[in-house]
Amino acid sequence: MAQHAFFYNQIRCNGCKTCEMACKDYHDLPAERTYNRVFEYEGTGGWSTDEAGCPVPSGLFAYFVQQSCNHCDDPACTNACPTGACSKDAETGIVSIDPDVCNGSGACIDACPYAAPVMNPETKKATKCDGCVARLKEGQLPICVEACPQRALTCGDASSVPEGYERANVAPLPDPGKTSPNFYVLASKSAQLFDSAQGRVSNLSEVE
Repeated sequence: MAQHAFFYNQIRCNGCKTCEMACKDYHDLPAERTYNRVFEYEGTGGWSTDEAGCPVPSGLFAYFVQQSCNHCDDPACTNACPTGACSKDAETGIVSIDPDVCNGSGACIDACPYAAPVMNPETKKATKCDGCVARLKEGQLPICVEACPQRALTCGDASSVPEGYERANVAPLPDPGKTSPNFYVLASKSAQLFDSAQGRVSNLSEVE
């Protein structure tokens, strides 16, 4: 089975959120719903005191993390779905939700550690990034990849991960061992490991 994967060069990303806006526009999503988000993560390695007794931060860091559905090898959404609406395509590895089968239980939303599925309040059905599978079938790139002005986001087969990229192991993302996400990151020098408690998401209200 081929497996669609996203490759994210964190070094190139400047946090412009063009990927997020392009996705919202392509899928005609309202302001309060998104399939693609960009985390702003920042923190410090600790504090010390200078000669005057003033606190001084050390090891300051800040970076961005783009995130959408990772079309995981072991997707929590498909495992939790009570109706089989969430499924993983045998040819592409893309995980999708069939609206005709979804009963709106929200089980996939609760299960996904990446918060990829979201509820459509109008249809009462779960929905999410489908990897722009319709575009892929026409030989086009996913809209987020095509829109990225820094070429920080690319995609391809998971069997050909570019050198230096590792599987989604940067904070604030969860342990990649939980679902084996097909999202590979070329981490910046500032990046903290997924289990780091040194930083915080500074745009939490935007990405929740």
